[in-house]
Amino acid sequence: MKSIIECEQKIERILEIDSRYKKEAYFFVLQAFEYTLNKMGEIRRLSGQELLEGIKEYGKQQFGFLCLTIFNYWGITETEHLGEIVFNLVDAGLLSKREKDKLEDFKGVFNLKEEFGKKTNIT
Repeated sequence: MKSIIECEQKIERILEIDSRYKKEAYFFVLQAFEYTLNKMGEIRRLSGQELLEGIKEYGKQQFGFLCLTIFNYWGITETEHLGEIVFNLVDAGLLSKREKDKLEDFKGVFNLKEEFGKKTNIT
């Protein structure tokens, strides 16, 4: 992974172009990406759905019942917003994609209110 300083600089450039989501959301997605890869035990490309499952699990682990509140504060109210963050990170060179990957892969995968509004067991 890139250095923290390099990531921060690239994310700052993203925010100059697209300020819909907070800086913390970008760092969270990068951390969730790394979490998901580590959990899978192999370095490979992730599908949008695999990454979203990792984001969901990592979000619950990190924030518990506050996950929905935090996501909403960051500007994330649906899974497609997470896809937009991912594609901004791809454009910035912080993540990569396959030719067949598209934003629609992130659309409507699950309902954030339903998923994060549930009581969460934190382990």
